[in-house]
Amino acid sequence: MSAVPDIAGALGWARERIEQMDARVLLRHALACPASRLVAWPEQRLSDAEWAAFQHMVERRVAGEPVAYLIGEREFYGRSFSVTPAVLIPRPDTELLVELALAHFSAQPRLRVLDMGTGSGALAITLALELDAADVTALDRSREALWVAMANAARLGASVSFVQSDWFGSLGEERFQLIVANPPYIAAADPHLEEGDLRFEPRSALAAGASGLDDLAEIVGRSPQHLESGGWLFVEHGYDQAFAVRGLLADAGFASIASWKDLAGIERVSGGRWLGRG
Repeated sequence: MSAVPDIAGALGWARERIEQMDARVLLRHALACPASRLVAWPEQRLSDAEWAAFQHMVERRVAGEPVAYLIGEREFYGRSFSVTPAVLIPRPDTELLVELALAHFSAQPRLRVLDMGTGSGALAITLALELDAADVTALDRSREALWVAMANAARLGASVSFVQSDWFGSLGEERFQLIVANPPYIAAADPHLEEGDLRFEPRSALAAGASGLDDLAEIVGRSPQHLESGGWLFVEHGYDQAFAVRGLLADAGFASIASWKDLAGIERVSGGRWLGRG
């Protein structure tokens, strides 16, 4: 297509290359407009700059680059979070961690919460905004990820303390009533890591050893040192790891161990309550 098209023409061109929903999201971003404009004025012609920007994003999407990285944001629990290739793209499945936290702690005052491997900060920031008077700490080993998370917290008005730490390494003897984590849990040799959007996300936020359980084992095994008596640990894991994670929780001495299903009916989060050493 040589001439600069109108909105309808641009979408038609893009739909020959990428999915329709992706095309609409990218065009909205290129035009800096709401979705209603694409419907109301399909005959409106793009400017040269808008057309060039849209073509460039579509070609990057054809190459597999995630839409969230192309537009620089992703929605999580009804809020828009900035994302860059330094952080994992927030997934709807992770919202289950928020729901479990709210179900167990929504009425508890002076709650101390720890988010392990915060990435974009989506989970920590959401908990800080949804739980009244919660004192939320978020850690990540990546300084670049923490910059993204801190910017999101400032933009969304969330009070969160950020710590650069390799899991519990920099926490000293701090204890919490709630620990949540969405750690890496894909096996290092899993072929899916070389497919689709995963190719563009930080490998350190995805893969964890030969079975994918290395980081989960460390988090579960060391959480008792950082949980108050009666506190809870909830961890997200892979679709086929619930049984193994429940075993890790049992070995670490947790009580009330359970797994919870995501919207697809898959056991996506497991957790337990720490009652102290008997």
